[in-house]
Amino acid sequence: MLKCYVKTGHRLEIIKSLEMLQEEKQQKNVVWIDMLRPTRKEVLEIEDMFGITFPTKQESEEIEISSRYWEENDRIEINSYFLISNESNPYNETVSFVLQKKLLFSIRYKELNTFDEFSKRFLSTPKEFKNGFEIFSQILDIRIDADADAIENLSKEVVKLRRHVFSDYTNEDEEILEKISIFEDLNMKIRENLTDKQRILTSLLKSTEYRLQTDDLLIMLKDIKSLIEHTDFNFDRLDYLQSIFLGMLNIEQNKTVKIFTIVNVIFLPPTLIASIYGMNFQFMPELGWKYGYAIAALLMILSSVTPLYIFKKKGWM
Repeated sequence: MLKCYVKTGHRLEIIKSLEMLQEEKQQKNVVWIDMLRPTRKEVLEIEDMFGITFPTKQESEEIEISSRYWEENDRIEINSYFLISNESNPYNETVSFVLQKKLLFSIRYKELNTFDEFSKRFLSTPKEFKNGFEIFSQILDIRIDADADAIENLSKEVVKLRRHVFSDYTNEDEEILEKISIFEDLNMKIRENLTDKQRILTSLLKSTEYRLQTDDLLIMLKDIKSLIEHTDFNFDRLDYLQSIFLGMLNIEQNKTVKIFTIVNVIFLPPTLIASIYGMNFQFMPELGWKYGYAIAALLMILSSVTPLYIFKKKGWM
């Protein structure tokens, strides 16, 4: 699906048909072409129409800096991460941008709220965005705000989990460890996302093509730096929470082992006495005692009660 944003003065029009874009007048006024899951035919037609070459999906997902940002002459190619915040499996989706003079091209293969939100802003106030660079900057700014919200929500969830760990987590050991793992994974993805944008913005600041439009970039870089510090803080909190939880788990396991140990110690002496007098040897003087059974039973009771008394006096139970 294609959306071509054509701006004439302060008037903005969206063209969704390549046939309508064939007119030279329309092409001259295009400021942004957004391609969502484009077909190979659509990509080739746009390339031919504007004399441009787009990266393939495989090329856009490579991680080396030359694949994330490339500038030559009046063309800048940018591949940037956009976070998809699924609860169980968050991941970074790569979106490709090509800035050519005043025109912006974007290629993506997932529907993203960032683009929907910017499209609404663009349609409501088209005069605020004069060229493709300003459009790209605003899209990036919206995405950074979304990342900030994701970090804030993650921090709240970590606080909730911490309270739960310190209150009551009976029979939820695996669930809590799984939540900690999910939160760490999400925090890692957010950090990768922010680091990627930091590299891109740093490269844009060095660009000769847009050297006069650096104020917004500097502000975004400061925001990203503060957000990266927040992700570091979240990593520390999650690591601390995991250590505390494992410590508490060990304490609970030690209590259980302690109970079994006490039970063994209590029943070991009576078992020994019963074993001795349960032997069927012919010459055992105690077998002939009139009160032998009562004495043996009393010995077993005393041998059980005595360890209980000693343990309680020493505070071991």
